[in-house]
Amino acid sequence: MRKQKGFSLIELLIVVAIILIIAAIAIPNLLRARIAANESSAVASIRTLNTAQISYNSAYPTVGFAAGLSNLAGTSCAPPTSAGACLIDTQLSSGSKSGYVFTMSGVTGTPASTYQAIATPATPNQTGTRYFCSFADAVVRTNSVLISTCDTTQNPLQ
Repeated sequence: MRKQKGFSLIELLIVVAIILIIAAIAIPNLLRARIAANESSAVASIRTLNTAQISYNSAYPTVGFAAGLSNLAGTSCAPPTSAGACLIDTQLSSGSKSGYVFTMSGVTGTPASTYQAIATPATPNQTGTRYFCSFADAVVRTNSVLISTCDTTQNPLQ
């Protein structure tokens, strides 16, 4: 009799079972790492919006703070205007970046003396678990539930 070379069905099933066990351990860790990365990106984007609002307010003192994300962005930057100040990138100005949705609201006064920047997970518990916000004091705040109005009741980010 000639001996055949190859793997038996039992050997292949054991290898597949080991791969499935390793995948079951690794996938939740990868998802948590992605959520953490999305949340870090959201915090950085809120800080970018704060810096852009301060720069906008300095550049256009008669207008005050920008009314929306589109005012902080722009495609024609020669020269920048109050309608398109070219202070943030076009992806952030679209309102969606790294699994979070960004809104600018609460701009009031003439010149505008306040604003609210809010970051909400696009798909809660999948793209992020925390909500972030900031207003004219430029402190990034966080909450575990939906933020409708950013104020001092939210927890400052540590």
